[in-house]
Parts: sequence; C-alpha cells; structure tokens
Amino acid sequence: MRRKGFEEHIVSEILERYSEVGLIDDAVFARAWVESRHRSRGLSKRSLVGELRRKGVDPDFIDAAVEQVSDEDEREAALELARRRYRSLAGQSDDAVLRKLVGMLARKGYGSGIAIPVVKQVLAEAESDAAELLDEDAHFE
Repeated sequence: MRRKGFEEHIVSEILERYSEVGLIDDAVFARAWVESRHRSRGLSKRSLVGELRRKGVDPDFIDAAVEQVSDEDEREAALELARRRYRSLAGQSDDAVLRKLVGMLARKGYGSGIAIPVVKQVLAEAESDAAELLDEDAHFE
C-alpha cells in the first residue's frame, strides 16, 4: 500500500483492522507456508526458514511452523525427490548421477547429512554401481 502512495496513517489503520478481524495472522501464514512448500516442493526446514525470513515473518512464528516438519518427514521428502529425479537420469554416467542428485537436494536446502545417505539409498535401490562411489563423509555443500 505504501508503494501505491497511501498515507502512513491509512496503511496503519487498515493493517490494524485486518489484524483485529483475523485477516493477518503470521503464525497461521507460517504454518500454511511450511505445510504447502514442504509437501509440494519438498523443501528442507532450512530452506523454509529462509523463505519465511525473507517474507518478514517473526522468528518465533517461523520456529513454531518449522517444528511441524519432523526429521523423518524431511528425510522422506528428500528420498522422494531423489527417487523422482533418479528416474530422469537413466543412461548418464555414475559420476553425473551422483552430482545431479546431491546437487538437487542441496538446492532444496538439504545438508550432506541427509543428502548423502538418501542418495546412497536411492542408488542401492536401483542396484547402481554408483552407490559404492559415494563416501558418506563426502561433502557436496
């Protein structure tokens, strides 16, 4: 509203009224954002925190919203992303598959502590020789 030229007192009155009637609720927004982005895009908790910070959400609301994603939920999301991506990498070299899978998970905000074991599992499920190339102590971040 400020960018559109509304006076400060008008903007304040409107925002106050919206808050009173429940149209502005950062806690509800943060929870809905986390649920949606984690489920639809598979984003990690770290990525979700970053997005909500950039949107100006209060850190307390961010923490509460991100707590709804368990470590197991996060690992399962990473696993599903890696499985889906692996299917599109057929015929590529083992090295390329490793880099692309770990890189994709890193872009979604997953650290090596989740990405490497998840990629190893996906490669093992596919009976790929690339699983043996991946050292769990490797860091791709």
